[in-house]
Amino acid sequence: MNVMYRLFVLGGLMVASLNIIAQKADVVKIGMCTDVHLPTMHDGEYRITTFIDYMKKKKPDFIIELGDFVTPDPKYAGMVAIWNSYPGEKYHVIGNHEMDGGTSHEKALEYRNMKSGYYSFDKNGFHFIVLDGNDKKNPEVKGYKQFIGPAQVNWLKEDLSQAKSPVVIFSHQGLAFYHGVDEDYGIENYQEVQDLLTSHNASHPLAKVIACFNGHTHWDYAENIKGIWYITITSMSYHWLGENYEHIRYSPEVDKNFKWIKYTAPFKEPLFTIVEISSKGTIRIAGKKTEWEGPSPWEINYPAEMNKYMRPAISARKLRF
Repeated sequence: MNVMYRLFVLGGLMVASLNIIAQKADVVKIGMCTDVHLPTMHDGEYRITTFIDYMKKKKPDFIIELGDFVTPDPKYAGMVAIWNSYPGEKYHVIGNHEMDGGTSHEKALEYRNMKSGYYSFDKNGFHFIVLDGNDKKNPEVKGYKQFIGPAQVNWLKEDLSQAKSPVVIFSHQGLAFYHGVDEDYGIENYQEVQDLLTSHNASHPLAKVIACFNGHTHWDYAENIKGIWYITITSMSYHWLGENYEHIRYSPEVDKNFKWIKYTAPFKEPLFTIVEISSKGTIRIAGKKTEWEGPSPWEINYPAEMNKYMRPAISARKLRF
């Protein structure tokens, strides 16, 4: 009887152990920043160094910047070297300002050792897709691009069809429409892409798209659309105000050498986050707050309704999927 009891207890412990193993969640931690705009900021080296030093201590599974990092100019080689000093996996997204100064999309890719502006990879039980919102809708139209062309859409369909695990998408320009805002800040054909993602989720419940992260607007924003989270991470450095809101916040020397900075509302300290995603259905975004450098946008008469999107912070969020 005693032997039988011991076997019963041992068997129960083995079943319990197997259940614990079976219930163990896949978790991935991502060090994330966007819109560093190294050419615009006089203290860009400090900002990117702060990010990399922090990530070296926290050791996420990989780091990623969501675009508008730096133009392919030799004078920024030192700052790019700081980024490359991170010893773990690191990824880039191509933003619209990567091609400033008359350079090309091809050179922007080459500068980052990227074969393509869109690609995918797997990590810790999740599938990650990077999109490039700089396709040409009409080659005749000048200015910044905000479009995902047919070739890339077809690639996205094929890549999604082969996914075996939950999917997270990164892009620079957003894949959602910002309600109540006049300007068109997202991908022009965002609805086409959203419909593709929604259709995929309906037939692939184990490899559904759970979240799309973007930069570009320098806003702090999250919205769930048909079961997919569309999350905007604010800039590491500033919010763009424009020439109508010129204000000199630094020294005359800084203003002389960094001619665009007077049209921004800079953040005193760099903003970035660590995003933790669990297969148990949660996305945790670590919060980080700072202050405006000088007057806030509202103190120089920037439209007050924009304060629902613009703040010197990345909000702490726990989102469920």
